[in-house]
Amino acid sequence: MYAGRIVEEADVHSLYADPKHPYTVGLIKSIPVIGKRVDRLESIQGNVPSLNNMPKGCKFAPRCNLSFERCEQEEPPVFEINKDGLVHKCRCWLVEEQAVEKEVPNV
Repeated sequence: MYAGRIVEEADVHSLYADPKHPYTVGLIKSIPVIGKRVDRLESIQGNVPSLNNMPKGCKFAPRCNLSFERCEQEEPPVFEINKDGLVHKCRCWLVEEQAVEKEVPNV
């Protein structure tokens, strides 16, 4: 979830093996690895938006290093991707071409 919205949903194995949403990717990259020393953990740039003043379009766009103009203008619906009989849902314009279905965004 990000800013009160589900941005990605999948079984745990698919989610960790092939995260689709840039927020999920950032969260997974921030997990420390036992036995691996690093000077600094990965982090996601920027700040979570105020729920009273949400950005237009994708709520993660201001913090996303992959965002483009459409992300800033239109909130993406939840796209459904079916792979090997598993359903993976993601609210991101980057997965639109992989999707077999889309749900209307809950505004």
